[in-house]
Amino acid sequence: MPDTVELEGKTFAATAESPVTEWPCAIADRPQPTLTLKDDDLFLITDTLGNISGCLKDDSVTSLGLFCHDTRFLSRLELQIEGRSPILLSSNAEKGYLQTVLCSNPRIDDRIPAETIGIRREMVLNGGLFEDIEITNFTTKPASFEISLSFNSDFLDLFEVRGFGREKRGKILRLMPKKTDGSSPGEGADKEALPAHPNGNSDGENRAVENPNAVIQESEKNPSDRLSIAEDPSCCLQENLTLAYQGLDGSVMESHIEFYNQPPALFQGNTAVWRISLESHQAIKLGYRLKMLIDGKSISKVSTPANLVQAKAAELLEEREWLSEITRINSDKNTFNRLLKRAEQDIYSLRQTFGKGKAISAGVPWFSTLFGRDSIIAASQILILDPTLARETLTTLAHYQGKSDDDWRDEEPGKILHEIRMGEMARCQEIPHTPYYGTVDATPLWLMLYAEYYAWTYDSQTLDILWPNALAAMEWIDRKCAETGYLSYYQKSKRGLANQGWKDSGDCIVNRSGVIAEGAIALCEVQAYVYAAKLRLAEIAKIKKRIDLVDRWQEEARNLKTRFNRDFWIEDLGYCALALDGEGKPSDSISSNPGHCLHLGILSPEKAQSVAERLQAPDMFSGWGIRTLSSLSPAYNPIGYHTGSVWPHDNALTAMGLRSLGRVEQALEVAQGLFDMTLLQPYERPPELFCGYERNSDSDRPVQYPVACSPQAWATGSIFQLLQMMLNLVPDAPENQLRIIDPALPESIKKLSLNNLRIGSTLLDLEFERSGSSTACRVTKKRGNLRVIIEA
Repeated sequence: MPDTVELEGKTFAATAESPVTEWPCAIADRPQPTLTLKDDDLFLITDTLGNISGCLKDDSVTSLGLFCHDTRFLSRLELQIEGRSPILLSSNAEKGYLQTVLCSNPRIDDRIPAETIGIRREMVLNGGLFEDIEITNFTTKPASFEISLSFNSDFLDLFEVRGFGREKRGKILRLMPKKTDGSSPGEGADKEALPAHPNGNSDGENRAVENPNAVIQESEKNPSDRLSIAEDPSCCLQENLTLAYQGLDGSVMESHIEFYNQPPALFQGNTAVWRISLESHQAIKLGYRLKMLIDGKSISKVSTPANLVQAKAAELLEEREWLSEITRINSDKNTFNRLLKRAEQDIYSLRQTFGKGKAISAGVPWFSTLFGRDSIIAASQILILDPTLARETLTTLAHYQGKSDDDWRDEEPGKILHEIRMGEMARCQEIPHTPYYGTVDATPLWLMLYAEYYAWTYDSQTLDILWPNALAAMEWIDRKCAETGYLSYYQKSKRGLANQGWKDSGDCIVNRSGVIAEGAIALCEVQAYVYAAKLRLAEIAKIKKRIDLVDRWQEEARNLKTRFNRDFWIEDLGYCALALDGEGKPSDSISSNPGHCLHLGILSPEKAQSVAERLQAPDMFSGWGIRTLSSLSPAYNPIGYHTGSVWPHDNALTAMGLRSLGRVEQALEVAQGLFDMTLLQPYERPPELFCGYERNSDSDRPVQYPVACSPQAWATGSIFQLLQMMLNLVPDAPENQLRIIDPALPESIKKLSLNNLRIGSTLLDLEFERSGSSTACRVTKKRGNLRVIIEA
């Protein structure tokens, strides 16, 4: 295979042909907590020092790094002082796009006492990664020392980071320096230059290269054993640093690092080294900008500013504009206000550009992209906060709506996608996520949000534009229902999902004996979504003067409800089955799924009450929340992803159902458990899920799930959905009215206000006040002619 790559006047060589000596790592003795930043299509995960250690003792793969479009553009970012790791003093990532770290020096021989050199790191994401490092000498004497920043990138696809194996990888490249005549090494040589876009891999030798972050032997890690800069032939003078990789699809990806404020004295491999000399109490500032490129063009949808000051200013301006448009929520309870502010910040961070608009990405780190189910549910949850995100989510998903039958991607005409990916494995068709459509519930959920958004906004333009997509979605549902009588799923793609509801792990659809269901699976909550979608779309059909569709969809909904109450009801348990398997037999375990049915009306009133009562039993309600599976089930595992854990969004949807049945105290108990759990999480942020262990006392703490996403869209959205449950707002913007039905604040909150609430074209300010067991509401300001009806 050719050994060099030519791209826009630059020459790259494979690292195997042009090796460099790397700076040793300073490996911590034990794992450290992490800091997470997210801005649009970028996210960064570091340890609490702000470092990404590229050296792992067991050759495993860490989830730390800088990611964009499902590619890790930075797998090592390590600050050292005299070859040693700094001492952490404090760190903070409250702002989702900015983090600060304060640290100091360890004892450096007999020259510099410990904790006398102050180091302040500030990192910002905005179309790239920016860092400013301020170093201060707090001794009474002059001090001289080396500061180093080590960079590297393995350019792993996110699926590789998650553990998906690959037979072949592309090759890590090294940018070759210009010759004195301005040409690059290799020009005029016999070696064939590899074009930036080869069609295929003709020589078949594109094998994985050695890990560029390989562990350095212990003897090499000792700072005293390093070659001096003058002695090391790999040391060189340069202005910038470029890390590069050519994928199997021919694309060349680069992490281009430009230094400002104080340029490095020199480089050793991919490590920038500064020789610092400071008088007593003198300070110096270092800085860099990292820009990510693919085939010479910026990969991020956000333009990259010149430096950190500009990046931070751009972020603050965008955040301020967004905050001025959303509903402002405040209460007399400081802890609840903190939850709200954290949730607002995370929703802002999870907004991501897809095409011309911004929808909600599902979560960091594994799901930082557009999902069908997750993005739809999150958009629904936050209609009370920002309805524009629902419009963008609907429009973006409609753009990708299925158009043909493609088993590799589980695509069918009219179907709403499950997940889209943009990394190398997707581009090379190693995974079907271009996009992947293996979800049974995203399509009816899209229809539900379509109607719900219209009820909040009276946005007739969006209603009209998306009407053909709504018809196509309903046609897909009807075709699938014709196969088994219910909307069911089964896997077609060999690299797709076996389970295609929100519980999509392989072991979660079980019967009361713990046996896993097989065949085409019809989930109970999915039938409730179809029922609601048909009734809500029938109301839209009235507006469209399609009386034929009104009558048909209403009749189909009535028939579905009758059959559902017959086929899914488990008489001896007084409960609704989790699913029907491929033979039509019920998966009759006690699970959380029927909780989603409660607020959609598919269960008869007496059956709905029976389900609600069963959810309150100790084997289901842990004290923190409702478990995904009863603790009495043979398949129960409190650490299982869907077999005993607790999910905030699952509980919020169930709480909405409990409220709709008049079970206000039970709904508030679920809400309070989730609020209490969230207050005990890092940054008071609800995780994707947590373990299902019982809450025995007020001193207990919820047990964290080892690899839960945080922030995660529908977990964060649950805070606003629970607020909506308490206030019970029923908007009807097309009829120019808002009903507020029996609002109920929990005992922990006495007063709560909503300002800048948008219903249709009207802006409202509302105040709620609790007195005893009742909650009163009044309109304090109204800009528009909306009729507000308050029903006690």
